[in-house]
Amino acid sequence: MASQPSLSDLRRAKYARRLPTALSELAGPEHGTMSLPLHLAWSGLTTFDLDQPRLRMSYYRIVLGEGRHDDLVRYLNRGLLVSLWPTLRTLISRDVREVWEHSFDELARSAQAAA
Repeated sequence: MASQPSLSDLRRAKYARRLPTALSELAGPEHGTMSLPLHLAWSGLTTFDLDQPRLRMSYYRIVLGEGRHDDLVRYLNRGLLVSLWPTLRTLISRDVREVWEHSFDELARSAQAAA
């Protein structure tokens, strides 16, 4: 009898299916005000000023946790993600963090360099 995958394994598989092939696909904005659609920001704030550090961090947390592949590519910016990662990784779920770091060495190295 095969063992059932854990809930964490199922969540990680869901997040892994959404990932871009490379961080270079992340072509979102670096500055300005962004409004997220309701399928992402369904509770609370929906508009974020990316020039405000706390709002930028909230925006990235939401998109990483709730975004589908097309959302990740559209709303995230490679340079911002890499620069925010050492702090951002502590604010997102373990499953999201492990999937992204396992898939992108640049993020794993960024986290290690900041430690």
